[in-house]
Amino acid sequence: MKLSQPADPEQIDLGSVDLTDSALYGTGDPHAIWDAMRRRDPVRWQQVDDTLGFWSVTKFDDADLVLRDHTLFTSQRGTMLFLLGKEDPARGRQMAATDPPRHTRMRAPMQRALTNKQVEKYRDAITGEVRRLLEPALTGEQFDFAGSMMTLPMTAAGTMMGLPREDWPRLTQLTTMSIAPDDPEFAGPNGAEETLKEAHRELFAYFHDILRERRNNLGDDLISLLLGMEIDGRGLETGAILSNCYSLILGANVTTPFVPTGAMAEIVGTPVLDEWRTDPKLLNTGVDEALRWSSPTNHFMRYALQDIELRGKKIRAGDAVVVWLGSANRDEEVFANPFTFDIRRKPNRHMAFGSGPHYCVGHTVARMTMKILFTELFESFDDFELVGEVEHLHSNFVAGIKHMPMIAKPRAGAARSQTEMVK
Repeated sequence: MKLSQPADPEQIDLGSVDLTDSALYGTGDPHAIWDAMRRRDPVRWQQVDDTLGFWSVTKFDDADLVLRDHTLFTSQRGTMLFLLGKEDPARGRQMAATDPPRHTRMRAPMQRALTNKQVEKYRDAITGEVRRLLEPALTGEQFDFAGSMMTLPMTAAGTMMGLPREDWPRLTQLTTMSIAPDDPEFAGPNGAEETLKEAHRELFAYFHDILRERRNNLGDDLISLLLGMEIDGRGLETGAILSNCYSLILGANVTTPFVPTGAMAEIVGTPVLDEWRTDPKLLNTGVDEALRWSSPTNHFMRYALQDIELRGKKIRAGDAVVVWLGSANRDEEVFANPFTFDIRRKPNRHMAFGSGPHYCVGHTVARMTMKILFTELFESFDDFELVGEVEHLHSNFVAGIKHMPMIAKPRAGAARSQTEMVK
């Protein structure tokens, strides 16, 4: 989807907008729509059918309130639009679909396992995998940067969950089917709903087999952690462990791959890339700006627990409320020149990882992976060129690029040294 400066927000017909339409994010310009909504109707009701609808929240402070205050808005009825009007079967069992205080108790062991100090021990393994992904670019020939990045999350998630490398490609495909079942490239012959069911069935069956093997071979991986976790003195039931395995791998695949592609699509061929590439001091602020800019998780949904008024709109108890993260991260009241990719932006209060109790538990891994990736890119290549059409996923849940043909110019000696390091 387009990430450029919207032209004229007054020209957008908000009455004709359908933010559930996955094609909008594949070929349309949702940022122009969100820009118009922030200015004209920042808390807006969309009727989906005769019985279902939801409130769209597009301003940063409102989004922060909805995501942060679990006494006003619950996660337990479903957090994604495809669950609108349905009860989430994972409620109370999956961290993402559980409210505090139970959520806090479930999250604590995982959070301890994913501190900066703990994830640091995976740095060498992730670095090696990143170098393998970038190796095709060292030939100086055209390669699909986005296609390579789609496999990037498994370098961290697969390693930390102790999953066999030969399974990673299929797991990547299945999670993409889960987040983009409407995308023509990933949808099955029987439509989006069947695609989603197929992906869920295979993923849960896969993790069921992994659990059966892992119970007899516990290690220090995240699945072993879930198997040993106790909440209120009781271990997690199998269904809860499966649900959280799914949530972990989905979370990784939602966030990580689409940050570098979104950033590179914007800055390749500009002085911004050259400046970032040649100044190591800008690595951290540049990664944060890439996260803000890309905002890979498109939305989170909550349900109101009580009547509340937000910017003059009366939200009733039981109403669905959808926060559009990409819009919040372009809010002019929070970010100066929000449609400019500013590698020096500081402070940068983006909510690419969410906000409040459900702030992404794997943010430390994602940040480390991004820093490793950009470091390897900048140390191995002198220049980059886009040489084909940039194709976006058709998904209302993920803002992502699926194909981006590119040619990279390797630094002198980089091809041989990097090839030797990945062997």
